[in-house]
Amino acid sequence: MPNSPQHWDVVVMGGSLAGAATALLLRSARPDLSVLVLEKSTEFPRRVGEATVEISAYFLGRVLGLTQYLNNAHMTKQGMRFWLHQSETDAFDSCSEIGGRYLARVPSWQVDRSTLDEELLRRAVQAGVSVLRGAKVRGPVLLQPGGSQTVPYETAEGTRTVSARWVVDATGFTCALARQQGWYRRNDRHPTTAVWARWRGVRDWDGLELSTRFPAWAAACRGIRGTATNHFVGDGWWAWCIPLRGGDWSIGVVFDQRKVSWPRGPRPLGRRLKDFLCAHPVGRELLEHAEPVDGDVQWRANLAYVSEVFATDGAVLVGDAAAFIDPLYSPGMDWLSYTVVRAVDLILDTGSEPERRKRITAHNRDFRRSYDHWFEAIYRDKYEWIGDFDLLTIGFRLDLSLYYTGIVSQPFSLGPAALRTPVFSLATSDLPFRLMHTYNRRLATMARARRERGCFGKSNLGHRCLLNGYLPERSGAGSVLKALGAWMALECREGWRTWLRSPKVNTVRREASEEARSDA
Repeated sequence: MPNSPQHWDVVVMGGSLAGAATALLLRSARPDLSVLVLEKSTEFPRRVGEATVEISAYFLGRVLGLTQYLNNAHMTKQGMRFWLHQSETDAFDSCSEIGGRYLARVPSWQVDRSTLDEELLRRAVQAGVSVLRGAKVRGPVLLQPGGSQTVPYETAEGTRTVSARWVVDATGFTCALARQQGWYRRNDRHPTTAVWARWRGVRDWDGLELSTRFPAWAAACRGIRGTATNHFVGDGWWAWCIPLRGGDWSIGVVFDQRKVSWPRGPRPLGRRLKDFLCAHPVGRELLEHAEPVDGDVQWRANLAYVSEVFATDGAVLVGDAAAFIDPLYSPGMDWLSYTVVRAVDLILDTGSEPERRKRITAHNRDFRRSYDHWFEAIYRDKYEWIGDFDLLTIGFRLDLSLYYTGIVSQPFSLGPAALRTPVFSLATSDLPFRLMHTYNRRLATMARARRERGCFGKSNLGHRCLLNGYLPERSGAGSVLKALGAWMALECREGWRTWLRSPKVNTVRREASEEARSDA
């Protein structure tokens, strides 16, 4: 792009999903804007984050207009399933199961991120966005609030700079701006590590072999198990199993460093990953003849982080460049949807300088509140109790029914404008936040008490909780009440033992993070 101008209205750092979506929406709203995307890769590699959920699926399908493409090029997702075991579980079909009985009612997809990212960037170019591939941002970005921002980048031809009124950081886990500006903060209250790979040779969940060997297991579910996001769960860890079009699978594990010690030694990381997964009966059955794809085994030592600043007058962070909590429930693309929609609003704002400053203040306040409350309500100490069938059944039913009733219902009733309000950012969300915070803390406390009594995970053998499905309607509050009733019944049966006990605060083992980094 030797003759391109050196000053742009907007420069987007990173051309994958978050960056391409921002650029596409900007040009769609204002075709006169000059938008440049700097993307370091000449072609996108495969990456994790393949599972969409209801909010991100709405954003991809109805805001970005990708529904037909997603149906043609990717796989329709059938919700989430969980598989739990205990020491007496020696057979695949005797694992306890949580999931849907029928097919999902609201669309979502399992996507191959490399092809999705390429398609969205192609559409951005079609809309008039300029893209420079093989361009790595080098050195600090010079920010001048209200003025011109300067971005240095490097290509095979050398180092250059461009300037723009607005810079969008869509660099993902690199978190270029947050790290450069000193805004990056690791969430040490949630020390989790992930190891993953793409696999070939995974056994078909819904194939003839398993249904013949385990006919009662196969008949229990009227829908499709294989295209769900299947989770194998243990005490302090869980693994995902996601099918990709073409036959490959994305399979990896996330564990709490305070509860799980990752196996170390000279064996390749892929072999250690397979051995870890095959200690679970479901992993052992599915991965018997499977192997990781060469060169596609990855490790990330510390997953959770947040930027102290989400926007200034001239720069805005979107997607994983702004924050990340935990991949359980696949919230990453939901977060991406909210941050992209609000970033586009900021950039297109033509109000006075005082009004713009007020909107930037509100942007930072809303997203920090959303992150903090989302973490406290859903993920803090989650790994204390997800390995117990009874506790996970109640927690999952509460989490899912509240997500559908309070969050998924909003865009379907209010339209895309609902994505301008991040989860938990409004004062009216304080009550549901306190409810979710309370039952998650109580489940963690009861999990510790169960361990003390030696009965944690006793129900992980041969039980099934197959749900009929949820609707994105406020009339679905009945499912919330039923789940609350199950929680109250558990409190009466055994929770009373801990009502007067001071809550235990889980602290991070310092050596756990150090070991995780050294093993990468």
